[in-house]
Amino acid sequence: MLSNPTPQPATAVEAAMVAFETALHGLRDVGFGELSNNRDRLDLLQRFETGTRTLSGFGTVLIADMQEQWIPGELGDYRLADVLADTLRIYPGEAKARRKIAEDLGPRTGFSGAPLEPVYPHTAAEHRDGAIDRAHITVIREFFAQVPSYVDAETREQAEAKLAEQARILRPDQLRRAANRILAYLNPDGNAPEVDRDRKRTFILGKQGTDLMTKGSFCVDPELRSYLEALFAKYAKPGVGNPADADSTVDAEPTDEVVHRDERSVGQRQHDGLKMVLRDALSSGTLGQHRGLPVTVVATMTVKEAEEASGTAITGGGSLLPIRDVLRMARHAHHYLALFDDDGRPIYLGRSKRIAQGDQRLVCYARDKGCTFPGCWRPANCCQCHHCREWVAELGLTDVDQLALVCDAHHPLAGLKDTDWHTIVAGPDHKYPGRILWVPPKHVDPTRKPRVNNYFHPHEYWDLD
Repeated sequence: MLSNPTPQPATAVEAAMVAFETALHGLRDVGFGELSNNRDRLDLLQRFETGTRTLSGFGTVLIADMQEQWIPGELGDYRLADVLADTLRIYPGEAKARRKIAEDLGPRTGFSGAPLEPVYPHTAAEHRDGAIDRAHITVIREFFAQVPSYVDAETREQAEAKLAEQARILRPDQLRRAANRILAYLNPDGNAPEVDRDRKRTFILGKQGTDLMTKGSFCVDPELRSYLEALFAKYAKPGVGNPADADSTVDAEPTDEVVHRDERSVGQRQHDGLKMVLRDALSSGTLGQHRGLPVTVVATMTVKEAEEASGTAITGGGSLLPIRDVLRMARHAHHYLALFDDDGRPIYLGRSKRIAQGDQRLVCYARDKGCTFPGCWRPANCCQCHHCREWVAELGLTDVDQLALVCDAHHPLAGLKDTDWHTIVAGPDHKYPGRILWVPPKHVDPTRKPRVNNYFHPHEYWDLD
């Protein structure tokens, strides 16, 4: 949505921006009815595309400048990417991608204060001119992620210049083929050194779908592959650990009849085998602790849900887990279940110690389910217990109704000054009694209206004020 132009600009940048917004309003009001043929429409679309890419280049420069002068908490959040996501109303992943592009294509400053060229200067120049798209930039950045470390700086610079030049005339898919040709020339044997191979290792767990299933991707190193091979050799054999077979075996060799009944695919058997090994590891008690709790599955549900064995529980990692699965899991290990009444009220637990005890943390898991900072998506596993009341050494109380789950990124924002965020507990007359409220600093919201995080309570989005 275009904002109304400011009548009296104060700076040259503001004056240019007002003129730009006025031109956009004029173009919108004129419309495109006078265009009589597709050639004119296509030419205009091409000019729009160049303009859009140019604006993207301006944004890259602004983000790079913000990153250079970034002060955590200055704009109401600890990380620049979170501020961008909230302000521009874009995906957090998109905000992180823009920040990373700005690191590579934006202006930089050396330790002495002298300006430095961007990491990829030729690509940055084309980006500023509006000649290349984000997809072209992605191809070039991915190319350099695969260039072997032994390639010298001069050769890298020549490759970047050539790719930036080709990006002006090629589509992203065509540019990728050109990049692959250059990469094959730089590394004809394809035998990357160990340091380059290690750069590629990754294991990404994707988001849960509407069916609660999760897709992911991985690129494992030779060592992890050897572990998986040994694991699958035992636990992914036909007839072993078949969840559809009440008499499924693990240690003994399965009979021919058991093997014949196993209709799972190779992928399904490997999935089930990995699940068995992880379940045994979690129940072994040898994995230590994480944030004061044993490394295990923490799931929360109401008494009614447990009695009816229906619905979904939420785990400490933020995943949804069907109640039937939780009850089945409880047969194998001592999983933690924080049971609430139907009104969502937790049991009160008070302690006169500075460190929140494990049972208190479990109640916070169940009540908050994740970081309480407005809009934050980080699950309980990534949070620490924050004291809403100021703690006075040896005098304060660590009571569960004054504790809040806060992630490591947002915990430093909470303070006692007017320029800090404040945390309070909603009173009995509030729409969400007992919930944690965050009071923004004046520079974020002059009215300082308390905010609540509805992310982990999606039903509340239907009754927002």
